[in-house]
Amino acid sequence: MKSVVSSIGVSLAGLYIIGSVSREPILEVAIASTPNPISIAQAAKPSKVEIALDEGNLTEAVPQIEATWEKQYEDYFRITFPDKSITVKDVANTLDRIAKQTGKNTALIYVFPLDQQLELVLITPKGKPIHKRILAAKREVLLETVKEFRKNIVNHSIKGSKEYFPAARQLHQWIIAPLEADLETNNIDSLIFCMGVGLRTMPLAAFHDGQKFLIEKYSIGRIPAFKLTDTRYADIKKSPVLAMGASKFKEQEPLPAVPVELSAITQKLRRGKSFLNQEFTLHNLQSQRASQPFKIIHLATHADFLPGVPSNSYVQFWDEKLRLNQMKHLSWNNPPVELLVLSACRTALGDKDAELGFAGLAVNSGVKSALASLWYVSDEGTLGLMTEFYRHLATAPIKAEALRQAQIAMLKGQVRIENGQLHSPRGNISLPPELAGLGNQNLSHPYYWAAFTIVGSPW
Repeated sequence: MKSVVSSIGVSLAGLYIIGSVSREPILEVAIASTPNPISIAQAAKPSKVEIALDEGNLTEAVPQIEATWEKQYEDYFRITFPDKSITVKDVANTLDRIAKQTGKNTALIYVFPLDQQLELVLITPKGKPIHKRILAAKREVLLETVKEFRKNIVNHSIKGSKEYFPAARQLHQWIIAPLEADLETNNIDSLIFCMGVGLRTMPLAAFHDGQKFLIEKYSIGRIPAFKLTDTRYADIKKSPVLAMGASKFKEQEPLPAVPVELSAITQKLRRGKSFLNQEFTLHNLQSQRASQPFKIIHLATHADFLPGVPSNSYVQFWDEKLRLNQMKHLSWNNPPVELLVLSACRTALGDKDAELGFAGLAVNSGVKSALASLWYVSDEGTLGLMTEFYRHLATAPIKAEALRQAQIAMLKGQVRIENGQLHSPRGNISLPPELAGLGNQNLSHPYYWAAFTIVGSPW
């Protein structure tokens, strides 16, 4: 291939980059955080998002990011969302309102991957939006790091190791570190992530700065788009729960901790009703909701977010599977379900459709918020996380903070298995024989707690 070579000088505080241009299309050479990078050549017509970011026009970029991702969810779920515009000011005003209602200062971070760089946009309750461009985090390198990060946490053979640690630090360096000074200046203690393809099932809580996990510094949630999120705040500290689940299945592995989980939640931690095995039917769930408008629904059962169309993904009931595309017909928004908990689910790694199903769980099901896991966590680990979560849900100002406190208790070794019991700071729970016989277990590794995440409204 013939090429035309030329010297390109890009000046920033006396720094120059010298490069060559060929007839092969090249995207951009830019300096991180530069609002107006110099375009050398482009492989394809840039999107409206890219143009707005190149121009440093965040007022235009944010609505375009929202529209881009809204279209992805519309195409996946084959629905059309109501036409609703969103502006930077709308987001900031909402975050400010929530801060006054809850005492939690929340920031929204858009994480927009491109072939040649990663784009970050930060919006806080006050102040102007902030844009950072991370040239080192090219899409291919970024996605490979994400894949290694999650794989090394999930791998059962190395649960006690820190194989995940280099990727945890690298992702923190790319996604959090460039914004940290601004987060501190604005006294932010809660983060919402709105992310692009390939990033939607990262275990964000396990990012690490070399000293602390990200969850030790912020409560964390993820949304499909801000315009698709129900931002109304409701206090559910004393709301009863409808808890249902199964401990045995015809075609799937048993979940022996489920009876203990349902009993602990509805008898020790919170008012509510529980139904196990044969009583765990979709018909019974709808009947119970009709008789009492439960704001919290807890389903302790297998659930899979799988590649392909939404009907491939499901929640397993006793006698049937509730398909992801069927959830929208359950009228969980009337009266509103504030929180749906799926305590034993997983998402296919690296598949964009599975990502859309997981990240769009709340908006598709009609619930305001969902608590779900990115991979199957051990039965005893799930029991530890869930019981601790409901303990903190009775006092925490927002759902994401209740999850944060539960995760911190686990990573600090305060929740553990000893002598046939689940030990926690607020009491012990006897385990069934199937789990008691496994011996003592430390549940501090991220495998046990980093999978759990709030999807939809963190409030």
